[in-house]
Amino acid sequence: MSFDPAFSAQRLSYQVPGLGESELATTPLAQFRTWYDDALAHPDVTEPNAMAVATVDAHGAPSVRTVLLKQAERLGFVFFTNYASRKATDLAARPVAALDLVWMPLHRQVSVRGVVERVDAAATAEYFGSRPWGSRIGAWASHQSRVVASRTVFEDRQREFAERWPDSGRPDDVPVPPDWGGFRVRPVEIEFWQGQPSRLHDRLVFLPAGADPEAVRVDAGAGLPVLDDASGWQVVRREP
Repeated sequence: MSFDPAFSAQRLSYQVPGLGESELATTPLAQFRTWYDDALAHPDVTEPNAMAVATVDAHGAPSVRTVLLKQAERLGFVFFTNYASRKATDLAARPVAALDLVWMPLHRQVSVRGVVERVDAAATAEYFGSRPWGSRIGAWASHQSRVVASRTVFEDRQREFAERWPDSGRPDDVPVPPDWGGFRVRPVEIEFWQGQPSRLHDRLVFLPAGADPEAVRVDAGAGLPVLDDASGWQVVRREP
């Protein structure tokens, strides 16, 4: 095999402070908030809440896409989508997912594995009302993930719904589509990765207290720990 230097020669040595156990917050939520605030404040990080979401379908085939994280709270990480989309269809068949947020200017990433549940209708309505009017109209116009003959098809739908629900400046001027809402990923594993020189990166991982670090199951078992309770978690270091 002949390696293309456009790929193989690309290397960056991460000359930044490491992440030691003594610097880690006592809960995964506190640690995530600290790192997220750092990313939010960094001038070279655009869309700090952009995250990859990986799912598997009923046949075990994987898919991954980038969405926007809309909440990080004690129960987990929340994003919103069309419930008829590929990701939602995957999650209906297998309610597990992996998330990855990467902040390269800080040489950091947070990786999550967990079980998935829908958020309630009230939370969906609250978030939907906070979106810009155009995004709310777009949620009606797009049959997300379906094949479409041309862009004109959904642009025509967009105009139709824009005429039906003109922008009045109110959060309730566009109703929530019946097939649109939120998912919450409830973690069973949260890894904080800090780049280090010579690829000897720091990887500190929050796992449920008492779980086997080498065989953590991602399933819908009862008793998933909340993210702001230190007693529910243990921390292990993984080799880079």
